[in-house]
Amino acid sequence: MGLFSFIKEAGAKLFGGSAEAATPEDLKKSVADHGLAADGIEVAVEGDTVKLAGRAPTQEEAEKIVLALGNTAGIAAVDTSALAVEAPAPEAVFYTVQKGDSLWKIAEAHYGKGKGAKYTEIVKANTPPVKNPDLIQPGWVLRIPPLG
Repeated sequence: MGLFSFIKEAGAKLFGGSAEAATPEDLKKSVADHGLAADGIEVAVEGDTVKLAGRAPTQEEAEKIVLALGNTAGIAAVDTSALAVEAPAPEAVFYTVQKGDSLWKIAEAHYGKGKGAKYTEIVKANTPPVKNPDLIQPGWVLRIPPLG
């Protein structure tokens, strides 16, 4: 997969503080709290970079783990160079939300004019962290999955 960049100041704060103080165990617990399988994955923190190693069950699960960690305040990058995917699939596009964006607008930009209603695919691909499609924040990174 590679190295994924995030906006360090955007994202969720773990345990009321910054992710800079979060331990690998705290980050792994956060992944599990999102309902993602992190059993076969090792999490290490080097400065503002999270390094993942091990095996993820699917490409989608691996990408959601990257987003769960990267969309944490204090994290600037997630390195997946040592992470293998058991069931590879086409990779999703990652998009950083800009001021004024809506999921409809993002869907039309990635899927084509007149395809704004496909924003529901983006919501499904990003649940969690997107709990309310009307409340996306600039700086968040979203998965834009290929259309079926």
